Amino acid sequence: MRPVHQLLALLVVVLWGVNFLFIDFGLRDWPPLLLVAARFTFVVIPAILFVKYPRGRFGRILLIGVFMSAGQFSLLYTSLFLGMPVGLSSIVLQIQAVFTVVVAALALREVPSRRQILGVLIGLSGLAVIALSLEASTPVVAFVVCLAAALSWGIGNVIARGVGPSVNGLQMTVWSGLVVPLPMFGLSLLIDGPAEVVQALTHPTWNVVASVVYTAGVASLIGYVIWNSLLARFPASQVAPFTLLVPPVGVGASWLVLGDRPTTPELIGGALLILGVAVTTGVFTTLLRGLRRGGRRRHRTVVECDEPAPAPVGAAGVREG
Repeated sequence: MRPVHQLLALLVVVLWGVNFLFIDFGLRDWPPLLLVAARFTFVVIPAILFVKYPRGRFGRILLIGVFMSAGQFSLLYTSLFLGMPVGLSSIVLQIQAVFTVVVAALALREVPSRRQILGVLIGLSGLAVIALSLEASTPVVAFVVCLAAALSWGIGNVIARGVGPSVNGLQMTVWSGLVVPLPMFGLSLLIDGPAEVVQALTHPTWNVVASVVYTAGVASLIGYVIWNSLLARFPASQVAPFTLLVPPVGVGASWLVLGDRPTTPELIGGALLILGVAVTTGVFTTLLRGLRRGGRRRHRTVVECDEPAPAPVGAAGVREG
C-alpha cells in the first residue's frame, strides 16, 4: 500500500472511531430504537437506488441485517442509553471477533486452531478484567447489553460467510438495512410509547440531526465506499489490521470531547482484549508474511540492480560507449 492508501485507511478508522461520539449525541434527545430506525432509513434511502441489487443470496443478506444491523445496533444504542461509557463500548464491541470464532465452532462445527483458541482466551481475560473493574457509574446491565451487541455482530459475521465474494460490503450494508427501520420504529412505539415517539419526530434537535447524518452518511456510506475500494485494490491482510485502531480512536475521542477518562484496569483489559482479537484474527501472522514478502522483493531488486546494465542504444541501433 502506498502512503496515500494508508492515509485513506486511517481516515476510515477515525470516521468509525468518532462514530461512537455521534451516537451518544443523538441519544441525549431521542430514544435508542427510534434513533436506530432513523439512521438506517437514511442508510437505505436513497442509496438503494444507486447500489447494485445483490442477486442470488438475498434471503441470507436479510438475515445478516437481522443480526449485524438490527441486532447489533439496537443493542449497542440501548447499552449507551443505559449508561455504557462511549470509549469503553468501542473496546468491548471488538470482542465480536472472539464470538465469531465461538459461534462458528458451535454452529458450523469449525474446529478453531491453537492460535485462535489462544486469542479467544486472551480476549476473554481482557473482558474479565474490564468486567471486574467496572465503576459504580457504569451499570452492569449496560455492559451485558453491549456484550449482546458484540454477540449479535459475531452471529452476523458467521452468516455472512455464505454470501460469497460477489457481494461487497456496501451492497451488504445498504440492502441488509432494509430489515431495520420498520421493526425498530415499531419496537420504539411499543417500548417508549406513541407520545414520546411523536414528540421526538416533531421536535428533532441538532444533536439528533448531527447523529443521523454522521452515522448514516459518513460512517456507514462514505466509510464503506473508501474501505471497499481499498479491499478491491489490496489483499485483506494489508487492510483489515487497521480496524484494530478503531477502539483507541473511540477512547481518545471520548476522552477529549466528553472527558470520559478510562481507568487503568479498563486500559489494561482493553489492551488484552484487542491483543486477543489480533491473535484470533491472525493479524500478527499476516503482518509478518507481508514483511517477509517485502524483504524478498527488496532482495530481488538489489540482486537485479547488481547486474551490469547494457550500454544505451544510439539512433543508428549501435550501443554507445
